[in-house]
Amino acid sequence: MKQILRWLILGGTLYFLAKAFKDNWQEIANIHIDAVGWAILVIATGVTLLAHTWAGWVWTWVLRELNQPVPSSEFIQVYLKTNLAKYVPGNIWHYYGRIVAAKNANFSTGAATLSVLLEPLLMAAAALIVVLLGSQFLIEKTALTLLIPQLLGLLGVLCILHPRFLNVATRQLQRIKVKKSASSTLEPVPLRLEKYPLRPLLGELAFLGLRATGFMLTLFALSPLHFTQIPLLLGAFSFAWLLGLVVPGAPGGLGVFETAAIALLQNHFSTALVLSATVLYRLVSILAETAGAGLSWLDKRLFDA
Repeated sequence: MKQILRWLILGGTLYFLAKAFKDNWQEIANIHIDAVGWAILVIATGVTLLAHTWAGWVWTWVLRELNQPVPSSEFIQVYLKTNLAKYVPGNIWHYYGRIVAAKNANFSTGAATLSVLLEPLLMAAAALIVVLLGSQFLIEKTALTLLIPQLLGLLGVLCILHPRFLNVATRQLQRIKVKKSASSTLEPVPLRLEKYPLRPLLGELAFLGLRATGFMLTLFALSPLHFTQIPLLLGAFSFAWLLGLVVPGAPGGLGVFETAAIALLQNHFSTALVLSATVLYRLVSILAETAGAGLSWLDKRLFDA
């Protein structure tokens, strides 16, 4: 049933995108990118690459929170080299690669396992914080009464990150990932988070800000934007990215992110523009991830030589 659900989700999102392309093909064909637009896309790719590099650095912070003094540069390279594996069906192989790399470096396998379980939880929490803070921009009319649920939701997210709750969540997430993997590398984790992960959380907020900046630059390469639209775009991107992270059956959020972004932004921008921007940003993101993996591999080869 889980496999069927995953294929249904992936098929449904891809069908939606294909239909949107068909219905808006004429408008999409009329969108042109000039020389300045191509330069902006290059910058967007660089910012997205910086975001992934930053995420690798934040991962080393998580490991240090677990008393694992890892060399930052080496493990950032591990993070970048394994990043593309998230597009492999199963959506766990980038985590598996990082655990194996940590084990080969003689670090605690338990700490490495716990770190890759904590990372998506912190990313999801960061995205929820941005969505809750910017939700008034996603609603046409914001009533004062909506602020109370937003504040309660924000408080709830911050409380869930307390070690008392977070340790329980990571244990449950570990059981799910162990069932998905036939490898014994995902072993039971005896470690616990001892203090509030404030620094990694702030790092994931910065990561999300960089990813959103890359998306906004991609949209800006296609059409002029106004600075007053930034909060709307930041909130919409964060929510769409969060859905891509948590919805099953979408390796790397493929299809889910694009569908959610179109649904959230189609009342503020033309569907053709949003569709073009989301698909183009997917290409920008994959190019940045490929460049990060390639540069890490090249640096490793040159260093070893």
